[in-house]
Amino acid sequence: MEFAALSCLNTSDAGLVMLEGLLRRELAHARPLASRFTTYSDETQSELQIVLAAAEAHATYGPACITNYIVSMAQSVSDLLEVNLLLKEVGLYAPGDPPHAAIMAVPLFETIGDLEAAPQVMADWFALPEVAAVARARGHQEVMIGYSDSNKDGGYLTSTWSLSRASTTLAPVFAAAGVGMQLFHGRGGAVGRGGGSAFAAIRAQPPGTVQGRIRITEQGEVIAGKYGSRESAATNLEAMASATLLASLEPVQLSARDAERFTGAMERLSATAFAAYRDLVYGTAGFRTFFRQMTPIAEIAGLKIGSRPASRTKSDRIEDLRAIPWVFSWAQARVMLPGWYGVGSALRGFDDAALLADMATSWPLFGAMLANMEQVMAKSDMGIAARYTTLVEDRAAADTLFGRIRDEWQASRDGLLAVTRQPHLLAANPALDASIRLRLPYIEPLNLLQIELIKRRRGGEDDPRIGEGILLSINAIATALRNSG
Repeated sequence: MEFAALSCLNTSDAGLVMLEGLLRRELAHARPLASRFTTYSDETQSELQIVLAAAEAHATYGPACITNYIVSMAQSVSDLLEVNLLLKEVGLYAPGDPPHAAIMAVPLFETIGDLEAAPQVMADWFALPEVAAVARARGHQEVMIGYSDSNKDGGYLTSTWSLSRASTTLAPVFAAAGVGMQLFHGRGGAVGRGGGSAFAAIRAQPPGTVQGRIRITEQGEVIAGKYGSRESAATNLEAMASATLLASLEPVQLSARDAERFTGAMERLSATAFAAYRDLVYGTAGFRTFFRQMTPIAEIAGLKIGSRPASRTKSDRIEDLRAIPWVFSWAQARVMLPGWYGVGSALRGFDDAALLADMATSWPLFGAMLANMEQVMAKSDMGIAARYTTLVEDRAAADTLFGRIRDEWQASRDGLLAVTRQPHLLAANPALDASIRLRLPYIEPLNLLQIELIKRRRGGEDDPRIGEGILLSINAIATALRNSG
C-alpha cells in the first residue's frame, strides 16, 4: 500500500524525487489512503488525529480558525507535500483544476544550512503547477524563518546575517512565481532567539521583504509586559504596524555602493564569528560536559517548566538540544553566551574601524544587531558566571573553557564600545541602563542561592524543598532578567 511506502523511501536525492512523485500522484485524486480497518502506529495515529481535529474546528468555527500548518525543519518539497496529503485525508485539501487547500503548508527554515537552501526549496515548490495555482489563488505564501536554531547552530552574528540574507534571496523567487511573500519571523524573547525591539527588528528587514505583511511570534514570558493592559497592547501593536508600513513604503536608504560595502563586510564578520562560535561549542573537547555541569540545564529539563522536552532526542548532544533551554540556561548562569559569542573575534579581526562605525549608524540591520547585543552584555556578569564554574567537576577544564568565554566577552564588549563610540555599555541609553542596574542587586543573591541549591541537589540531597527552591530561583532570575529565554 502506498501509504505505508512513504516511510520506506530514503532521503537521498533519488529517494526524494521518488517520494515527491508518489505524493503528487496521491494528491491528484480524491482517494483516501487511511482506512478504519487498518491498525497504524501511535505516531501515525497522532498525526491523523491532529488534522482530524483541524477539520472539526473548521466545520465548527469556520476556516479562519486554523489557516497554517508549520513544517518544522523543512528541507525539501516533499516535506510540504506530505502535509497536503494529511490534509487531504480529512477534506482540507481537495484535488482539482485548480486544487484547493484550506490550510497552508508553511515551511520553517531553521538551521544555517536550511536558510541557505530556502530559496531553492521555494523555487522547486512553486515549480509544481498545482502548488503555484493554489498559492496564486490564495494571494500569498508564508515562509517561517527560525531565529533560535540558526543561533544555536551558527552563533548570534551569523544567525542574524543568514536570516537577512535568506529573506533577501527569497524575494525574487516569489516575484518570479507571481506570489506575494509573507515572512513569519520566529522570534523568541531572548536576543539569542531573535528578541529585542520589534520595531527596530521590522525596520531592519531587507528592502522588498516586508511587502505590507509580516508575522512574528511573541513568547509567553513577554506577553504580560507587552499586552497585559489595553494601553501597553495598543502601544506595542501600533509600533509594529507603523514599522511594517515604514519597512514596506520607505525608499531604499542605502546607496548601491554602501549596500555592496556593508554586505561584503558582513560576510567577512559572519565568517569569523561563525568559526569562533563553532570552534568553542562544537569543536572543543569537553565543552558539552562543561556546559551541562556549569549551567542549570539539567534542573531546567527535570523540572518540566517548558512546553516541550529540553532535547529533541534522548541524546545529550548540543545539536539535539532545543534552542530554548540552550539560551535559557546560559541566561540563568549570567553568561548569555548565545547573544554575543563570536562577535568579539569578528570585530577584533576586522581592519576597517571607520566602515564598522558607518555601518552602525547607517544600516538598520547592523545597528539593531549591536543594540540587542549591548543589552545582553549589560545583563551578563562574568563575576557571577565564574561562581557557576564551581559546579564543574573537572576544575582544569572549567578554568580553561571559562577563560576562553571571559576573553571573548571582553573582546565583544570592547569591540562594541569602539564601534558605537561609547565609554561604557548602554551609555547612549541611560533609561535602560538604570532599569537594568536597579534589578541587578536583587538578582545576584538569587544566583548565589541557586548555585548552592544545585550543589546540594547534585550532591545527593533529596529534600523536596531543594528542588522547590531551585525552581523558584529559576523563575525569579528569569523574571528579573526579563527577555532571558
